Amino acid sequence: MILTLFLALAALAGLVLTVFGLPGLWLFLLLAAGLKAAGVATGLTWGAWLVGIALAFAAELVEWVVSLRYTTRLGGSRRAGWGAIAGGLLGAVVGLPVPVIGSVLGSFLGSFLGALAAEYSATRDTDLAGRVAWGALIGRTVATAIKIMLGVVIAAVVISSAWG
Repeated sequence: MILTLFLALAALAGLVLTVFGLPGLWLFLLLAAGLKAAGVATGLTWGAWLVGIALAFAAELVEWVVSLRYTTRLGGSRRAGWGAIAGGLLGAVVGLPVPVIGSVLGSFLGSFLGALAAEYSATRDTDLAGRVAWGALIGRTVATAIKIMLGVVIAAVVISSAWG
């Protein structure tokens, strides 16, 4: 029971880290593997852990694909898509001077500005670059939401396995 509560709290922390653009899903899975290897999480199966790993890889892939898709959906170039991804990563690292949520806001703003700059540099069309940047921002939001949903599934698989 205590192990399950600990894993649930760790999963919750991992989801919060994921919102902040950090590898929370991976840290949760690393913790679960460490507990299993140490013999603490005897109920947790390696099969459930591997399902979690597969879902975490899927979450990463979906995040990139959705970000690129939304950026290009509104007429943006692949350059704008990669600009949004690079800007989002840079924004998450640099962050904004806002307590607690600065890196989240930085990530979203970085996606917007990265797509804007990349599209404008390719086309010199401010209207198109602005539309593409909004698409990148929407894509980043949708991608983060999907990644969180997959993180909840990962947590459910791992915790239910450890519970048994």
